[in-house]
Parts: sequence; C-alpha cells; structure tokens
Amino acid sequence: MPNDKKTDEQIQIELKNSGEIPNHIAIIMDGNGRWAQQRGRTRVSGHREGVNSVRDIVEVCGQLGVKYLTLYTFSTENWKRPKTEVAILMKLLIKALRDETDRLNKNDVKLISTGNLDSLPERVKNELLDSIEGTKNNKLMTLNLALSYSGRWDIVNAVKKMWYECKENKLTPDDINEKMFSDFLATKGIPDPDLMIRTGGDFRISNFLLWQLAYTELYIDPVFWPDYRRNHLYKAIEVFQNRERRFGMTSAQIKTKKN
Repeated sequence: MPNDKKTDEQIQIELKNSGEIPNHIAIIMDGNGRWAQQRGRTRVSGHREGVNSVRDIVEVCGQLGVKYLTLYTFSTENWKRPKTEVAILMKLLIKALRDETDRLNKNDVKLISTGNLDSLPERVKNELLDSIEGTKNNKLMTLNLALSYSGRWDIVNAVKKMWYECKENKLTPDDINEKMFSDFLATKGIPDPDLMIRTGGDFRISNFLLWQLAYTELYIDPVFWPDYRRNHLYKAIEVFQNRERRFGMTSAQIKTKKN
C-alpha cells in the first residue's frame, strides 16, 4: 500500500504487481480558482500552479504504463467566463505548449487534442498543432488535451456526421450501432477511460466524455488541482484496483470469465 516511507519506485512496483494499471485515465482538473482564493491570490495564479501538477501527473503516468491520459483542459462552457480570464488562460496554454513540448519528447509522450479546435484563437491553435506535429512519433503514452470540448458537443457533432453520411448514401440507419457511433466521436481510436478522476471534491462530470464514461470507474478527490501530485494518483489507482468492474454482469459471472 503506497505510503510516504516508500520510494517512488517501490510504490510503482507495488501498484504494478498488485493489480491492473488503468490503460486510460481521464482527469477533470478542478479547483484552481478555489485554491487561489484560499490563499488570497488571483485565479490565474491557480491556473499557473496547475501546470506543475500536469507535468508531474504526465510523467508518472508514463512511468506506470498508462497508455492514454486525457485532461479536461478547457470546456466549451469555459468560454462563458470573463473575457480577461479566458485571454489569460489562452496565453498560459501557449506558454505551456512551448515549454513542455521538449519534455514530452524526452519522455516519449505523444500529444493529441480533442475538441472544437477551430474555436480556439489562431495563435493557440497553431501552437497546439506544432506541438502535436512535433510529438507525433512518440510511443510511450498518448496525452490527450480536451480543449473547447464538451460531451454534448461531441455527441451532437457525431450525429451530424452520421446524418451527412446517410444523406450521401454512405450509411443507412440500420448500419448504426454503438461501435459505429463511437467511431464518429472526436475520441475515435482512443479506448474509453478505465478511471476518471475529478479533483476539487465536486460530485459531477461537468459535460465531460458523456458517452465514453459509461462504464468508467469514478474517483472524486477533495484535493484542489494545484496541490495534486503523484501520491494522490497512486491512491486513486489503488482504489481502482480494489473495485470489481462488472460491466452489467454479476460477480459470479466475472469470476467465471476470469477463470
């Protein structure tokens, strides 16, 4: 069981030996503003500090063998925030992409992004595409930034795509099933998350990966994102490993299937 007396390497070995490491972890990085407010600082300072959390979590996920990490970076609803805050967030994103791309390459992490990228400011979009291009050959792990993303946007967008396919006689309504629907989502090619972590203590999924989270294990951590580090992730994975994922079946069926 992870504790402060063990080295990082020992904790990781224990987790790998004690159960399944999630193939795909998704995180709602919440609590930046509240973290800053508690300290009498501006909300922006919380966002800046949150970059350090991203750096640590990306690194440790690669070390543990997580293959996909999706971070809810900016939702479509976040555009409703004060214009000054949004502008600063976009500048922070540009700086983070510039500063972290070399680190991603060093750690063999491939960057991709899911969302309505055309809604991003041109400078942000170009910086993002440059980072995606610069890391495209990395293979250890895929880091997916959900940017200008929401689950409802994703589902509506998928329905529109299928409608056009039907209109052009490339698809019929009878062809549509769950697998096909998933292929029309923005996350095509990415497996559904095994574990979704929300920091900041709120018990909601905030329009995040609504289709993809159908059978994902949820873990709510009260820690605000700027304070979130690898020891918190270790605990979440430990809890995940002690849960029984039944996917609608009974415990007896799961045991029989494993045997």
